[in-house]
Amino acid sequence: MGSNPLGQILAFILIAVATLMLLPAIVDFVHDNHDWLIFLYSSLAVGIVGVMVALSTRSDRPPEITLRRAFVVTTCCWCLLPAVSALPFVGLGIGYSDAFFEAMSGVTTTGSTVLTDLDRLPPGMLLWRALLQWIGGVGIIVMAIIMLPFLRIGGMQLFATESSDRSGKVIPNPRSLVEWIAGIYAVLTALCAVLYAMAGMTAFDAICHAMSTLSTGGYSTHDASFAFFKSSAIHWIAVVFMIAGAAPFAVYIKACQGRPGALWLHPEIRSLLLFLTVSSLGMAAWLVWNLGLPFLTALQLTAFNITSIVTTTGFASADYTAWGPQVIGVFFLVMFVGGCTGSTSGSIKIFRHQVMARVLVSHAKRLTSPRRVIIVRYAGRRIPDDVPASVLAFLVAFFGVIALFTLVLTMLGLDFVTAISAAATAITNVGPGLGDVVGPAGNFATLPDAAKWVLSAAMLLGRLELFAVLVLLRPEFWR
Repeated sequence: MGSNPLGQILAFILIAVATLMLLPAIVDFVHDNHDWLIFLYSSLAVGIVGVMVALSTRSDRPPEITLRRAFVVTTCCWCLLPAVSALPFVGLGIGYSDAFFEAMSGVTTTGSTVLTDLDRLPPGMLLWRALLQWIGGVGIIVMAIIMLPFLRIGGMQLFATESSDRSGKVIPNPRSLVEWIAGIYAVLTALCAVLYAMAGMTAFDAICHAMSTLSTGGYSTHDASFAFFKSSAIHWIAVVFMIAGAAPFAVYIKACQGRPGALWLHPEIRSLLLFLTVSSLGMAAWLVWNLGLPFLTALQLTAFNITSIVTTTGFASADYTAWGPQVIGVFFLVMFVGGCTGSTSGSIKIFRHQVMARVLVSHAKRLTSPRRVIIVRYAGRRIPDDVPASVLAFLVAFFGVIALFTLVLTMLGLDFVTAISAAATAITNVGPGLGDVVGPAGNFATLPDAAKWVLSAAMLLGRLELFAVLVLLRPEFWR
């Protein structure tokens, strides 16, 4: 029987999701909440379809992923996962548009939500939201380390590893790399949960928030997000693990294999830490000067919220839009920074800023010394000639797509601030936008259904680095 890699992979996803749905079902059953039936029925429906697909596409040969197939498989997987994961949310009495938006926001670790009264939701539903972000986070890491360098998207070929091959075929067994990633991800999540519990969270809150923190997702079990927790220790623990989730997991693997110095020597990590430190201290000083807050209080607020936005987590410990128009401008700009390559964070990513900065400097030097030979380097290595063009193409597409989605949202009736910040936060996978509607104190529930579908598409585009989806729209791709 011929190998059908798309069918085999989609069957695996369906069966995995069906199995995962049993966890919140058990939680609700233990708490004597009838919502456990929602998860059970959803699990049975998804599982049956998954088994049928698996039986119809089974093969003795392992799936072979060529370049063309990789683009199709990647997009189809990230469309199927929220489509079936949305089923339990329908059980809350919301429409499928809202349910799909919530699921897409979860698996892309965006953190935008249409649900209200989170404090009163069944525990199984809250756990399901956290699980979606957690599995989405590890999926993003695997995709960024294995698939994106192979697809040569947005300069990611700079990070090609032994798991990608330019001959046109991904190596058949990247299992070891996936096991390392999953193991490190699970250990960091468990450590975060333990520290949260020690700092005063309930066990349930600690587990859910640990999964959201490491995945840089941002879903909380409370409407007030982290403002619900009054412990300073909890907020600082969150800062540490949001940064941990935004760090490159390939470097964690190197550290575990006997090279701990790689954590500090990595140029992205150093730049991320420097940016967060300078931004947090600068804004804290501004809050002290203009709002009269004690410095330590101001530093805690700014460090938490800036780290949350830069790492595209989306937690909030305060409504920072009430701090003044200058602060709103800063938070809008840092939305486009992002974390490191091969992490759970979204947005542009630190390495692209670094590459373009080096290219701009070299271009300025050439203007004054046209005959000068300038070698552009990154992390001690010469940057391949195709990387700057890839990064530039990504940036042009990135801001062009934001402009397009902003236009579409305004045509759907949204005001400009809501439209542009909603489009930006969806593409960057940050979560909260700006303004009263989609800001840190707002909610996406009041948006029209058409806007929710548009933003769901934007979240998918941002998560898949744009070109993994856009290339499918070209007619010659299918010839």
